Amino acid sequence: MGTLYQYTVPVVLLLLSNVFMTFAWYGHLKYKSTALIAVIFISWGIAFFEYAVQVPANRIGHAVYSLAELKTIQEVITFIVFCFVSVYWMNEAITWKHLLGFSMMAAGAIVVFRA
Repeated sequence: MGTLYQYTVPVVLLLLSNVFMTFAWYGHLKYKSTALIAVIFISWGIAFFEYAVQVPANRIGHAVYSLAELKTIQEVITFIVFCFVSVYWMNEAITWKHLLGFSMMAAGAIVVFRA
């Protein structure tokens, strides 16, 4: 049985890594007049920080979570972060269809964590 540290720190680090990755992948869409080569390098720079927290998250988390569980945690966090970025950064609404689709994926996450 793992410690509270081993269960919680990976989730916090995965949350932080997903914030970085979501901005690396989608944040530049708000600045369409910026040269593509510039946003590529900026995105790479942001992705460096994503990896700097994602790798320890998985290293620490694998002591108590299976690989599939780590991936599932990451995906659920991705949906949550994506919704916030979509609404508050890009000013794009989340529709009932998005929520339904994300809910179906969340149901899959529940299946992964069932004993």
